[in-house]
Amino acid sequence: MANLALTGLILGIIFGFVLQRGRFCMNSAFRDIIIGKDYTLFKSLGAALLVSLVGFATLAGANIITLNPKPLVWGANIIGGFIFGIGMVIAGGCASGITYRIGEGMGGAFTALIGFSLTAYLTKSGFLKPIKDALQSSTKITAADGANLSLANILGLNPIILAFVIAIIAVVIWAYFLRKEGSDGSTRDWSWMSTGVAIGLIGIIAFPLSAATGRMYPLGITSGWINIVSVLLPGDGTLSWEGWLVIGVIIGAFVAAYSANELKLRMPSGKTMLATFGGGLLMGFGAVVSSGCNVGHILSGVPQLSLGSILGGIFIVLGGWAAAWYLFIRPMQAK
Repeated sequence: MANLALTGLILGIIFGFVLQRGRFCMNSAFRDIIIGKDYTLFKSLGAALLVSLVGFATLAGANIITLNPKPLVWGANIIGGFIFGIGMVIAGGCASGITYRIGEGMGGAFTALIGFSLTAYLTKSGFLKPIKDALQSSTKITAADGANLSLANILGLNPIILAFVIAIIAVVIWAYFLRKEGSDGSTRDWSWMSTGVAIGLIGIIAFPLSAATGRMYPLGITSGWINIVSVLLPGDGTLSWEGWLVIGVIIGAFVAAYSANELKLRMPSGKTMLATFGGGLLMGFGAVVSSGCNVGHILSGVPQLSLGSILGGIFIVLGGWAAAWYLFIRPMQAK
């Protein structure tokens, strides 16, 4: 089992390399839309979701994995997702963003991660747990047979067939708009398409590798940091597959930054570090309350058509937009 868990480290290194080269962060993807009308990273996210949607359905159809959508806990999804979205703007990065930026040497990402890991752990197992439990238990809705709700069982359709139908429709619509746009925007290093496809493929590979260790779910960042804190604080336990994954993300980003001569220790002002720490605190609480962060819900849950992940993802975006408006757009409008 230990050797299987180490596959998380290997995949994490690849994931971190791709995140750093593609400059991929969902905080930037959502924030850039309302601040600069820039859809580059958002298109990367769309490509990743489409690739994962088809990949997960294919693996499930081949009986390699079992789709495992997160539960719909609507109150927790809404409140936790919104708080997480606010926190990621204040912290300057989403869960995967602050993780890979540590590998680049960004001090602000490190303080954000401390806050994120701390409240994620305390909300999962500490004094904040009763809040999480109350919100989740009082707003949970399941199917008649007790299964977690997804678009498939709500509509009474085969999830594999539905996934392919959605993917085909999305590709047709997307191809139409891209043809009208006539431009292949790019991130700083890789094109948005290359970045999105690579992230989607990593998510597909993650699913069976994680399942082999007994965890039937693809990528996850929050659970990885909770695992690391649980090992460090009590001083016992072992690193899980997702714990190794987040360690690998840092290593992979370090390698990518070093190879591109972008590795540099950058320490922001004390005020900025305090703000990123506070943003991290909000992110950790929101992620566990909502039962997923931007990776657990959006990258991993939405392609499984989970209603909980779709709702949580929507409110992550709304929380991010609300914070971006208040912190960036409102001051510009006041001038």
